[in-house]
Amino acid sequence: MGIIENLFGLVFGDASRRTIEVFRENAEKSAERQHESHTAALGQFSTEFIHARRDRFGSFIDGLNRLPRPLMAFGVLALFSSAMADPIWFAARMQGLALVPEPLWWLLGAVISFYFGARHQAKGQAFQKSLLDNMALMPSVSENINILEDLRRQNANMQKDDLEDNRALSFATGPNAAIEDWKKLQKRDK
Repeated sequence: MGIIENLFGLVFGDASRRTIEVFRENAEKSAERQHESHTAALGQFSTEFIHARRDRFGSFIDGLNRLPRPLMAFGVLALFSSAMADPIWFAARMQGLALVPEPLWWLLGAVISFYFGARHQAKGQAFQKSLLDNMALMPSVSENINILEDLRRQNANMQKDDLEDNRALSFATGPNAAIEDWKKLQKRDK
């Protein structure tokens, strides 16, 4: 490729490169432009969020941005409470809502969807990532469960051996007449 490029460069000079760039973008210069744009955007974010001093107005606006979700949740709870406390008052308010035109409901739905959509998507992606992380742990979890099951079996066998040792100790003192009678009754019932 280098030999052909050099040969074309000798024959046609710089014109071949410029002609080709009319039909195809120069990848190296495109990467440089993207890097400069990305660096400028990061610099802007840095000055806006990291280096900028927080004044009262900025803090107030941030607080306002955080209010809609809790207000909507508490509003729904207040509606339920008002329906139980004063059903007639609640029914009158719901009749008022029935008069709202359908396009206005669509507009409200669009505003709420756009407001919450980005957050929902981000949370959904984080949830999927956590699922994948948990699935990656499955082999080690399965191995740990097998180890614990083996320990449980060993513990049960040890307890069984201890129980047999205790029986042997209790009968080592001599025969127990009540147990002997019980064993005879068991044999007779079979």
